[in-house]
This record gives sequence, C-alpha cells and structure tokens, in this order.
Amino acid sequence: MYLGIDIGGTKTLIALFSKHGHILKKVKFRTAKGQKTFLDNLLENLVAFKKYRIKSIVVAIPGLVQKNYSVQFGNRNWSNIDIFNPIKGLFDVPIYFENDANLAALYEAKKLAGRTVFLTFSTGIGGGIVEDGKISPESSAFEPGHKIYSYNGQDKEWEDIAAASAIGAYYHIDRATDLRKKEAMQDIAKRIYLGLPDIIKEYHPKTIILGGPLGRIFRLYSKHLPKIPEVKLIRPKRPNESPIYGCYVFAKQKSKQ
Repeated sequence: MYLGIDIGGTKTLIALFSKHGHILKKVKFRTAKGQKTFLDNLLENLVAFKKYRIKSIVVAIPGLVQKNYSVQFGNRNWSNIDIFNPIKGLFDVPIYFENDANLAALYEAKKLAGRTVFLTFSTGIGGGIVEDGKISPESSAFEPGHKIYSYNGQDKEWEDIAAASAIGAYYHIDRATDLRKKEAMQDIAKRIYLGLPDIIKEYHPKTIILGGPLGRIFRLYSKHLPKIPEVKLIRPKRPNESPIYGCYVFAKQKSKQ
C-alpha cells in the first residue's frame, strides 16, 4: 500500500492507496496556522495508519522542498518546517516530497502524450509541467501566477486577476465556483486567457489542463475562451483531488526505479 499526504492551505488530506490506486482509507483535518499545532495534528492522524503495510509515503507540499527535507510553505509564514523526521519516526519507509501542483499535473496528464501544462486556479495560480508521464525539470521554476498583466486598467500579477480567490473577492462572494451568469463566465474566461499565450509560447504544450477550484466550472467558462490552434484546453478528471492521486502515481513511479 502507499500513503499520500496532501497539505493544503486550509485542509490536509491523508489517503491510503491500494497497489492498484484505490483509496482504502482517508482522513481530512484543518491545516493549522501554527507550525507546532500542525505537526501535532498531522502525527496524531498518521498514527491510525501505522497498522497498515505501507511501502512508501509521498507528501504534496504547497511550496518549496529544501534539500535537507525541510519545507518552505508558500501560503504560511513558516520557515523551513521539518516534516520529514517526524513522519520518519512513525514509518520506516521511503518518504518523498513534491510540490502539490507538480503532483496534480502528474496525475491529470498520466495518459496524455507529449507535453502537458497543468494550471491550478485557487488561492493563487500554480502549475506543473509533465512530459510523457514524467514531471519535467522545468516545473521547478514554473511560477505562472507571478507574471504581470493589465486588466480593467490595472497592472497586476496574473494570480491577483485570475485566481479563484481574486475572482471571489471581485464579485464579493466566498467561492468563485458559485458564479453562474454568462457575463461572469465571459469575465473569468478573459482573466484566465491573459496568461495562456505566454505559457504556450515558452513551453509549447500539446495540452493545458485548467484545474483547481475553477476546474469544477470549466464547462461554464470554457465556451468563452478563444480557440488556440494546436493546443487542447481541458478540465481535470478530479478537480478536488488531483494532488492526492498524484501522490499515488509518484509513489508507483519511484517504486519502479
């Protein structure tokens, strides 16, 4: 069996996978703001999985993984929190860390040929690049949300224009995914399209997957996106769970090395 841990900005999900990729058990809990509280909660929930024969563990991180296995989170004021050693204290198995957007890309693009760019429109805009079923080295420097674009007369980072959180704030609602009116969908399409030509020009993908919370309403705004020759825009198979399933795919790939 394989264990996946997806540490999100608001929730952390732990899932136990069978060797065939089926979730056998999962636990979700709120991601605490404090480092110590978060680690205490993580270890408390991991104890329930000690009775299983786990082959390896993959942790999806919303930030950077350091060489010393410490983690710098992009959505927390945490400085190099050590997650590796506490988990290793419970499980004497290989433990891997990878960026959550990269893992989401790995899962969503696993059956796609050529180069695929996965974009997650959530609190910010993250992304991953997959080449023929493997995370591309270019993913480590892929930060599409920080490019500057002009929209509604203002110059802002793309994620401050098109992230789900930015769209929700603009429309004064908690969740951008609650929007349904045609005018709002046209606006969302324009915001998303801003960054796509630059990504296509630089990375030359065959497919772009528009994921994160906005992936759930893809069918509503996608009809308003301009047609892009030779590039296919698609929705994710699992908009809410791409990273955790990516943990399983990554674990399987590592087991074959």
